[in-house]
Amino acid sequence: MAINRKKIIDTISKIEIDSDENGLISNFNVLINQLPTSLWNDFAERLVLKTDESLLPATEGLLVNAAQECGYHTGYGIMGSELWASVVAPMANNVEDVLHGAFAVLTAMGWAQIEIVELIPNEKMVARAYDYYEADFVKIGTTDRKNAYMIRGICAAFMALAYSGEYDIDGSLVNDYSCEQVKGIESGDDYGEFVITKTIVDY
Repeated sequence: MAINRKKIIDTISKIEIDSDENGLISNFNVLINQLPTSLWNDFAERLVLKTDESLLPATEGLLVNAAQECGYHTGYGIMGSELWASVVAPMANNVEDVLHGAFAVLTAMGWAQIEIVELIPNEKMVARAYDYYEADFVKIGTTDRKNAYMIRGICAAFMALAYSGEYDIDGSLVNDYSCEQVKGIESGDDYGEFVITKTIVDY
């Protein structure tokens, strides 16, 4: 791996990122908002807490899908930005380097302290997060519930960007991969762990 994760994180985390009067940031070739993480956690908590138990899997699925759509299009924008071209691209010799670079940027931006710990190209990825804002999510029901919807969606989206072919603005490739969260800080584990594999479509 040619990616210098520490250098990427150190460089990008020092860049001053300004938002406009609406709280939107355009530095990364896409519009990203700059709002408190508590707003997003509160939003997800309200949805989940008000959902009947029988509908909870569908509700959580929608939260993951929203993050997956965002991760796919925003990730593509970031990878096409001048910042990416100057900091990450010179280190990236292959698709796997690009993936490692993407997770370094994700960490530098403060979404999660996350890295890839296993990668089988085009087949499987395991990512481990030692800190992420959804770890502050309220305990819902049983203590083993895992609520890192944003991280799940982003992980699956990054795999699609890496291995599903040319970027599709209509998002038809967004759901080519699925992510299962197998550990979570919010459920008492030392870190969050996410397993990403190709989506199995059952016709």
